[in-house]
Amino acid sequence: MSGHSSIAPAQIRPATPADAEAVAAIYAHHVLHGTATFEIEPPEAAEIAARMAKVRAAGLPWLIAQDADGVVLGYAYAGAFHARAAYGRTCEDAIYIAHDRLGQGVGKALLAALLEACAAAGQRQMIALIAGTEPASIALHLRAGFVEAGRLASVGRKHGRWLDVVYMQRALGVGDTTAPENEPA
Repeated sequence: MSGHSSIAPAQIRPATPADAEAVAAIYAHHVLHGTATFEIEPPEAAEIAARMAKVRAAGLPWLIAQDADGVVLGYAYAGAFHARAAYGRTCEDAIYIAHDRLGQGVGKALLAALLEACAAAGQRQMIALIAGTEPASIALHLRAGFVEAGRLASVGRKHGRWLDVVYMQRALGVGDTTAPENEPA
């Protein structure tokens, strides 16, 4: 082995309310120190639990990656891309990894599981909105079959700088090759 330590593959499972504290801690680091999220103040665990419940109530997945000892390494979820009914088969992903576990394959495992879960839930398109300052996230999504669908220049401001948002998109399941069983109402 070269000088890199390896970890056992992450175990992926559905999130539970008991995960809210660990998720809030992971997210807080990204809120305070990074540009992966445009939130400025980290939400408390109770708010994270409420967000988890809202995602689950919409029939969408919120997944946890953990190590063999049960330590939460990261999480991923899909939310509605937009609230209007016609967008009902299009979701937006979010993936956050513990800052000391980046680059170890956790994001890849979570994204693969999220894509599968969203397709199984009847979603047809997944959108990723990624800060232009996050090349690793862009690369992760490209490797998972996403394509760049557009870029909005300087639409966010955080840590004293303007931030671009890269829109990426990937079809899920049969994508747009067939109509859904039920049309939006």
